[in-house]
Formats: sequence, C-alpha cells, structure tokens
Amino acid sequence: MSDKTTPICSAKGCRTPAVWVLAWNNPKLHTPERRKTWIACEEHREHLSQFLGVRGFLKDVVPLTEWEAPEGSDRP
Repeated sequence: MSDKTTPICSAKGCRTPAVWVLAWNNPKLHTPERRKTWIACEEHREHLSQFLGVRGFLKDVVPLTEWEAPEGSDRP
C-alpha cells in the first residue's frame, strides 16, 4: 500500500476519491495566470464545474492523472 494520501473530492460532504481537477480563477482577487484548484469525483465534476462556470471562474477541467500545475498555482 502507498503512503501517499488519496485526493478526496472538494464537494461538501463527499469522501469519494477525486479524478478531476477544476482549475479556476477569480479575476477580482487573482492575477490572470493564477490557478486555484478544486478536485472532483466523477459524480460531482459537473456540479462543481457549473458552480464555477456560472461565475465566470472556471478555466479548465483536466483528469487528475494529467494535471500539471502552472507555477504559482495551488496543487491538489
């Protein structure tokens, strides 16, 4: 067994392993290149994406296995 911690979905109350990274940015608070991240399980990816998208914050949705955080970003 690995000693690495399994990333858990960012949805409130969810304890399912995350498989997606949702990169976002609040332009009122962050520089344009800054990326904050939420991670999501398959079930909550769409809900969290819509939450960020409606606000104009969502920048990218990437499988967790492919995520490479740009410099200055939060890492899941």
